[in-house]
Formats: sequence, C-alpha cells, structure tokens
Amino acid sequence: MKLHFSPALLLLLLSIASPAIAANAYVPWPNQDALKTLQKEAFLCSLNNSTDPCDRTRKRADELMDHPRLPVICKDVLWSLFGEARVAATNNFRRRDAINQPARRLIRVCSELVKPSKEPAPART
Repeated sequence: MKLHFSPALLLLLLSIASPAIAANAYVPWPNQDALKTLQKEAFLCSLNNSTDPCDRTRKRADELMDHPRLPVICKDVLWSLFGEARVAATNNFRRRDAINQPARRLIRVCSELVKPSKEPAPART
C-alpha cells in the first residue's frame, strides 16, 4: 500500500510544524553588561528613591523574566527587584535593603555558568 501526498497536504503539514521548529530557536544568555546595568539601576533606585531609575529597574527585570534560559533562582531575584523597585514615601533602611540584597545577588545567580575546559593542566617541573 502506497501513500500519496498531494502538494497541498504537504504544505499544510509543513505549516503546522513550522511554529514548533521556530519555538526551538537559540536565545543567547544575557551578557554581563546587561546584568551590570540592571544592578546599577537597582542601586540608583535604592539610593535616590526616584521614578526614573526605579522604572528602568522594573522594566529591565521584567524583560529578563521571560528569558527562556535563565534559571529559577535568577528569576526569583528578578521578581524581587521587580516587586521592590518602587518609589516610596520614605527611603528607609528596610526599603533600600530590600532592593540592594537582590541587586547584589543578581550577577552571581544570573551569570552564565562557564564550564571548565577539559584541557589538562600543564605539568609542573
């Protein structure tokens, strides 16, 4: 028994499979500059308690929340920044610390892990 596919059916099958193939596109890890910029904005928000740096912090954190390669621990830190980076009536220690703690952890938990090279170490003489 032979199956014959018409060109229209073949096109239909390819169009159905295309979104699944496109969904697996490679997304690069956020670079160190992007993470450092977010960290600086968070520190400025904490220090100045002003709208511009707090809004930029929230915007950058929100953009990274949708990144498919970031681990959950990184997204927890981003969520903390997103929730805490708001202008408050008083800029007390509790508010600043709630922003500074996740900002300090950001680089450590969100940076791409670098695998050690498999090259043997040079022999000591």
